[in-house]
Amino acid sequence: MEWLQQLINGISLGSIYALIALGYTMVYGIIKLINFAHGEIFMIGAFIGYYSIAGWGLGFIPALLLSMASCAIIGVLIERIAYKRLRTATRIAALITAIGVSLLIQNGVIYMRGAQPEAYPEVLRNKSFDFFGAQISSQSILILSVSITLMIILQFVVHKTKIGKAMRAVSYDAEAAKLMGINVDNTISATFAIGSALAGAAGVIFGIYYTKIDPLMGIIPGLKAFVAAVLGGIGIIPGAMAGGLVLGVVETFVSALGFSLWRDAAAFVILILILIFKPSGLFGKNTREKV
Repeated sequence: MEWLQQLINGISLGSIYALIALGYTMVYGIIKLINFAHGEIFMIGAFIGYYSIAGWGLGFIPALLLSMASCAIIGVLIERIAYKRLRTATRIAALITAIGVSLLIQNGVIYMRGAQPEAYPEVLRNKSFDFFGAQISSQSILILSVSITLMIILQFVVHKTKIGKAMRAVSYDAEAAKLMGINVDNTISATFAIGSALAGAAGVIFGIYYTKIDPLMGIIPGLKAFVAAVLGGIGIIPGAMAGGLVLGVVETFVSALGFSLWRDAAAFVILILILIFKPSGLFGKNTREKV
């Protein structure tokens, strides 16, 4: 049952990627911006969770909620300060700004607390359960439970609530949505808030699962989550979830086959292949652009 064990590990890892990828894909779906600062919001979420648990003695759920709320506020502030003025600018200008914001947050955190890593406190007792011959840990169950719950809530918000309908309307046509009375600015801010909250949750889960965090931890998971979003079809929410899970499973099996040094490279090989053979992603449709 080695393959089942690796599949469980891969789904646990992939669900973290999926939570981060949702932020990428939601922002891109609304304003066509690849927010490369999203990985740093994930890092901030991990640190807020760490200080909540280790410094203030909060439990897992309060720390998770505090991290999500704080990251939502930070995401809105970043959008209002750095991106709002660039909505009519070229995409390359917005992209460079996003990279600048990413570097600013990384170095800002290092300036405030130093670059040393922190060991995440053990907030939950880890037990293992037998599952058809494979061992599944309580942490893996926790990760899956939280991730699935947040994804279900996100689907409900997007499809059943007023703000979700506004988000979908703005993603189709922002000008038409404005004419219909939708406040586009508030809708974009809400999109950043929701995506950043999910990244904050992913940060806390990542810290509990891997037990070590540092100010540069957002770089590689952030890039892999971007790959997951592209793999599923950037701008498509179910695609980001599926892309994250596929990426996590592939990465885990690459490590299990004895190529652990190539596990990071596997993600970027997938990115190259998907861009060559299906640039719209697994869930995307090829569209023709009028010239």
